[in-house]
Amino acid sequence: MLLILIRTIILYFVVLIVIRAMGKAELSKMDPFDMIVLFMIAELAAIPIESLDIPLLHGAVAIITLLFLQVTISFISTKSQIFSDIINGKPSIIISGGSINKKAMKNQRITIDDLMQQLRLKNYPSLSDVDYAVLEANGELSVIPKPDKAPLTTSDMSVKTSRKTMPMVLISDGKLYDANLKALGKEESFLKKELSKVGITDYAEIFLCFCDEKGALHVFPEVERGEAFSGEVSLK
Repeated sequence: MLLILIRTIILYFVVLIVIRAMGKAELSKMDPFDMIVLFMIAELAAIPIESLDIPLLHGAVAIITLLFLQVTISFISTKSQIFSDIINGKPSIIISGGSINKKAMKNQRITIDDLMQQLRLKNYPSLSDVDYAVLEANGELSVIPKPDKAPLTTSDMSVKTSRKTMPMVLISDGKLYDANLKALGKEESFLKKELSKVGITDYAEIFLCFCDEKGALHVFPEVERGEAFSGEVSLK
C-alpha cells in the first residue's frame, strides 16, 4: 500500500510538470493531437500505479517522450502551415454570406440540428442572423452576425469612454499582493494612506481589498471587526 502511495505521488508530479511544460496555449486549444497526448499521458501514468511489477521509470520515460514529441510537433507546426493543417486540421466555413455551405457540413458530418444548437449557444437562434460561421480546428464554432444583428458598441453610439484598468486583488486574508500593487503603478505607502481614510491601519484587519476597472479601491474588513463596511476610494 505504501509503495502504491509513493508511486502515485511521484507520477502525479511527473504528469504535473509535463502538463505545465506543454504550455497554457496548448491546453486552451485542445487540438486533436493535444487531446491524444493528454489521453495517453493519463493511461501511461495509470499503468505503473496499477501494476507494481512495471518499473516506475518506464512510465516516467514514456510520459516525457510524449512531451518531447508534443513540443517538437508544435514547433514544426509553427514553421509549416501544411504540416499544421495535417496534424491539427484547418477551419471550415459552414455559413458564408448568410448561405449554408452544405459540402462543408457534409465533410465535417454536421447536421442542421447540430448547427442550430451551436448557433443558439452563441445567442443567435436564427440562421438569418448569421453572416459567417466558421468551425475552428478545435471544434469551436465562431459566429459573425449580420451587421444589423451585431450587438451595439460604445463606438457605434459615438459614446466616449475612458481607458479602464485591470481589476486586481491587492490584499487577501491580510496578505498584501505587492506585485499587483506595483502593476497599478502605486507604492505601498499610497495604499496605507488610502486605507487609513477608512480607519484601517493593519492589513490583518482586511478580508479582501481590490481595485476595480474604474480605479476604485474596495475594502472588505474581517468579520471580527464587527462591521460590514465597503470602502471606495480612487486610485487615479
